[in-house]
Amino acid sequence: MFWSTRALAHLGVHAVVSAACSADDRASLLPPLEAFGLPVTWIESSTTTAYSFHYEGDRRIMWQDAVGDPWAPERAVAAVGDATWINVCALTRTDFPPETLEALAGEGRNLLVDLQGLVRTATVGPLHTDERIGDVLHHIEVLKVNDEEAETLVGSAQPERLQALGVPEVILTLGSQGAWVVTPDAVEHVPAVRVDGEVDPTGAGDTYSVTYVVQRAAGAEPVEAARVAAETVSRFLGGQA
Repeated sequence: MFWSTRALAHLGVHAVVSAACSADDRASLLPPLEAFGLPVTWIESSTTTAYSFHYEGDRRIMWQDAVGDPWAPERAVAAVGDATWINVCALTRTDFPPETLEALAGEGRNLLVDLQGLVRTATVGPLHTDERIGDVLHHIEVLKVNDEEAETLVGSAQPERLQALGVPEVILTLGSQGAWVVTPDAVEHVPAVRVDGEVDPTGAGDTYSVTYVVQRAAGAEPVEAARVAAETVSRFLGGQA
C-alpha cells in the first residue's frame, strides 16, 4: 500500500486510499501513507497482514507472516466512495472474498486485481499458491499477473493462454522482459524501459498497477496505459520520481 500511495501522489491525481491494519499498528502504519497528502481511510482488522521476502534476480521469494481479516462488502463499497476505477491491493485470497469483489464491481466500477491476491492461500509460513480462485474473474476488468501466477492458474505463461480467461484486459508482467497486454482481440508486447545499474524492484508492481489504472481512468487504451506504466516504473526505479 505504501508504494501504491507513493505512486498516486507522484502522478498528481485525485484518489482515495483505504488501508486495513490492526488498531495496535495504526499509529505506525497510517502516518507514512498520510504524509503523501492523499485522504486515507482506515479499516480496522484484528491482525495486520504481514510478510517477508527477498529477491533472486527478478524472482521474489516470500514468507507469509500474518493474515488480516477479510474486507466485508459493505465496508469495501463505503471505502471507495464514487470512484469508477479501483486498484484492489489483495495480498491473499481471503482479503477480498467473491462477494466483496462482486459488490465493488457494482454500479459501473472497474476493478484491477493482481492475481497474487487470488492464487495465494491464507496460510502462515512459506508462500503457497494454487489455482482454486473460485468464480471471481467476471467481476474484474483488468487482471495483472506475472509468469509464476499465470502458470499456477492456467499452466502456462504464454499470453495467448490468458485470453481464455474471459477477462477484458490481462496484463502479463515479466520484469525486465516487459509486459504483454492481452485482450479478447489482440496480444501485444510492451517493452520494459531500461534502468541502468542495480536497482531494488520493491514497489515496481504496485507502481505499475496504479499508473495503469490512472491512465485507463483518463481514457487511455490498454496498450498506451501499459507503455506509460512501464515508463513510470523506470523513473521510480531509476530514482527520478
